[in-house]
Amino acid sequence: MITILSYTMIVCFMYLIMSKRLSPLVALIVVPIAFACVAGHAGELGPMMFDGLKMLAPTGIMLTFAILYFCMMTDAGLFNPLIEAVLRMVKGDPLKIVLGTAVLGICVGLDGDGATTYIITTAALLPLYRRTGIRPQVMATVLLLTIGVMNILPWAGPFSRAASAMHVDITELFVEMLPIMLAGLAWVLVAATVLGRQERKRLGVAQIDLHQLLAELEQSKLTGWRFGFSALLTVALIALMMLNIMPLPILFMVAFGLGLLINYPTLQAQKEVIDKYAGSVLSVTLLIFAAGIFVGVMSGTGMVKAVSDSLVQIIPQSTGHYMSVFTAFISMPFTYILTNDAFYFGILPILAETAAHYGIDGKEMAIAGLIGQPVHLLSPLVASTYLLCGLLNVDYGDNQRASIGWSIGTCLVMFVAAVVFGSITVFA
Repeated sequence: MITILSYTMIVCFMYLIMSKRLSPLVALIVVPIAFACVAGHAGELGPMMFDGLKMLAPTGIMLTFAILYFCMMTDAGLFNPLIEAVLRMVKGDPLKIVLGTAVLGICVGLDGDGATTYIITTAALLPLYRRTGIRPQVMATVLLLTIGVMNILPWAGPFSRAASAMHVDITELFVEMLPIMLAGLAWVLVAATVLGRQERKRLGVAQIDLHQLLAELEQSKLTGWRFGFSALLTVALIALMMLNIMPLPILFMVAFGLGLLINYPTLQAQKEVIDKYAGSVLSVTLLIFAAGIFVGVMSGTGMVKAVSDSLVQIIPQSTGHYMSVFTAFISMPFTYILTNDAFYFGILPILAETAAHYGIDGKEMAIAGLIGQPVHLLSPLVASTYLLCGLLNVDYGDNQRASIGWSIGTCLVMFVAAVVFGSITVFA
């Protein structure tokens, strides 16, 4: 019964937000509560939801200060040299702008973090999208595809989870994953080209007053020692994130405090910066905490375990020879439904145990499990996707519909590359 309710709840949630019957904020709160009551857990809802909130509270805090930090640095002009270089390169051609979005997303995404990539890239290119009339949804789709691949870097969460669960060496796994990721990035550039051509056909090549744009950037440009300090602070922040020296919420809180003090030394200027972005911060953090209720109910009612158990039970013995292929394909829907922890530590080891009887090693299963990450980013459990939709003012349900096909395409390209390079065996 709980298994049926689990799947029904996910389908109901996605239908309500994609059909715009409910906003994501309301659906994340109301839908899990309704299904928990149907499952007979009405009396336990309080502790369940509070546990979910505690689970996502660090993410909410991190995104709050990450948005404030990068928006502050953008306002102060730290990224103006990067924006100027992009403007000179792409000018008013929608195809070049969309391709530039993909390239910039790949470069910034080297830190493996979706939130920082979204904030920096949108700050650099959103004004250009608005001036040329390119739909913000195009940027959202391209950035989701980009991070879907860059999120598999060794210092990102999914990779370390898969390596730990399968007890494989991180360096060996990364060497094996690298050509697969490059194939995925090639697909991202193809997708950006297709989307860019569609926008060029719709809009034509716009005449952009480049001198005016550059003059506007010059007005908000950091100079002297403040630019050097802000650049060093940002580099140090990203380096510490990658080295995992300190929890991310603390890093962003400290960095924001230092950056605000140096670039906006007066009390009034600091207040204006915070007030300016309070709406953007609130629109994202509300969704994060609402997602905490969704996560708490799924975990507390046993829905996560029910979904995991149902998967194991429906796997026929005859699929043993194809276990890595099977894992690659189910990693798409199941990393969408479940958290990465639930999939990599709950389901993948069970699949790997079966696969071992057919000579399929842990490294191959780890690779298969990572194939579905581009689809995982569209999951309602992924906080950074709410951030992206908020920054671009894109409807969450519309984003799901527009991006899901391209994300599945990334997974399929990576799977084919894994088979071609011998990382996944079709028949063991």
